[in-house]
Amino acid sequence: MSAVTHIELPGIRKFKSGKVREVYDLGDQYLFIASDRISAFDVIMPDGIPNKGQVLNMISKFWFERTGDVVKNHMISTNVDDFPAQLQPHREMLKGRSMLVRKAELLPIECIVRGYLIGSGWKEYQKSGTIGGMPLRDGYEMAGKIDEPIFTPSTKADEGHDENISIDQMNEIVGSELGQRLIDISLHLYKAAADFALTKGIIIADTKFEFGMIGDELILIDEVLTPDSSRFWPAADYAPGSSPLSFDKQFVRDYLETLSWNKTPPGPTLPNQIIEKSREKYLEAYALLTGEALCC
Repeated sequence: MSAVTHIELPGIRKFKSGKVREVYDLGDQYLFIASDRISAFDVIMPDGIPNKGQVLNMISKFWFERTGDVVKNHMISTNVDDFPAQLQPHREMLKGRSMLVRKAELLPIECIVRGYLIGSGWKEYQKSGTIGGMPLRDGYEMAGKIDEPIFTPSTKADEGHDENISIDQMNEIVGSELGQRLIDISLHLYKAAADFALTKGIIIADTKFEFGMIGDELILIDEVLTPDSSRFWPAADYAPGSSPLSFDKQFVRDYLETLSWNKTPPGPTLPNQIIEKSREKYLEAYALLTGEALCC
């Protein structure tokens, strides 16, 4: 099975091309297409992971459907039968990896919720006893569960790296009332999703949400609670004090760390066994969460 890394829809206006996703402008709607591209250390690898795009797209669909009572979202349909006539010639490629969505005005904030101390949060805690500038109690280990999940916003950069900001800085950008809504909804979404995922054998260590506005209505957009926007850990293997196993890019990152590659483009070719192990992990995450094998 080959990965879908290059996507073109002749005659349809492309709005944006990201590391993984292509966005097409259909007038009053957008079409999101999740490719099988994979990036590591902010570099897109020359090889994709087969089925990765379908996993990301359909996990987002799963969560959008489960969280609609908490906050409305931009999803219209993932069923190609519902797509406009101009897209039907591409239906086989679009099947499973695409989503028709409502247009929204993007809020320039990434709403990050951390439930466990890992990554940059762990590094900050080791250095200053804080996370996102907020003090934590002493005694946490690497990958330890935080007593209460913490909201740590960042900027949403069009180019380059996002930058962590304080809640006060976020409020200066979006206003204190909307800022508080982002905090409340993000924490609610994370806690509900983390509790559910744990019953399926998955720890959601942290995640990021993005929101937009349609008129005066706040809605959840982008992808949501996927292995690319979150850290998914197998609960059965979890033990604080070390970096846990993961359902996402772990095999790719671990392999790249063994090379002399300087982490700048172009990325190195990935061995078949690394590609296949990564594919298996993405598919496993989908099956555990939904109770179904990926069908696309």
